[in-house]
Amino acid sequence: MNELDVKNILGLKLPTDPRWVNLAGMSLEEILTDHAFCEQKAATTCISIIQKYADKEKLVRELAPIVTEEWGHFRQVLAELHKRGLKLGRQRKDEYVNKLLEFERKGGNPEERFLDKLLLSALIEARSCERFKRLSEGLTDEYMRGFYRKFMESEAGHYTLFIELAEHYLPKDRVRARWQEWLRYEAEVMQELQIRGDRVH
Repeated sequence: MNELDVKNILGLKLPTDPRWVNLAGMSLEEILTDHAFCEQKAATTCISIIQKYADKEKLVRELAPIVTEEWGHFRQVLAELHKRGLKLGRQRKDEYVNKLLEFERKGGNPEERFLDKLLLSALIEARSCERFKRLSEGLTDEYMRGFYRKFMESEAGHYTLFIELAEHYLPKDRVRARWQEWLRYEAEVMQELQIRGDRVH
């Protein structure tokens, strides 16, 4: 995925450093472990959003199957670890997500907090999609390239769903303005973080 693809398809303002794929290929157990926990956290995040905004019928209806899908992804990655004789290991601190959480609005207008919940999820899905596409094209293991191609396609659908939900409940110009703020902030985060081959983000 080149820089133009990243900007046009996902909106991301900074593509992943190409060196990351090479590092990830040398740390497959760590990448699979981190990936498994990312899928687990994605499922629990959707559950949390559903619980918090249970009055929003479309949101509940659209996110409910995503919970099942994300948990299914967790099980797929777990099975891949076991197949290779690898262990899940411990969940590690996600510096990328923790930095993004610092930008999320915690007080004030409830609509602004709701919007940020959805856009934060959209952004994490977009970056995951971009990372999985890099793995699907850059890993030397042909099987693992196909493995990550499927995850890439799924994450792309999730990213667009969160944006669509935001635009369903709030004015599009408001959503898009805040989305641009998130994208600019995320690019700054990406520049600051060390390139690590043992993390999805």
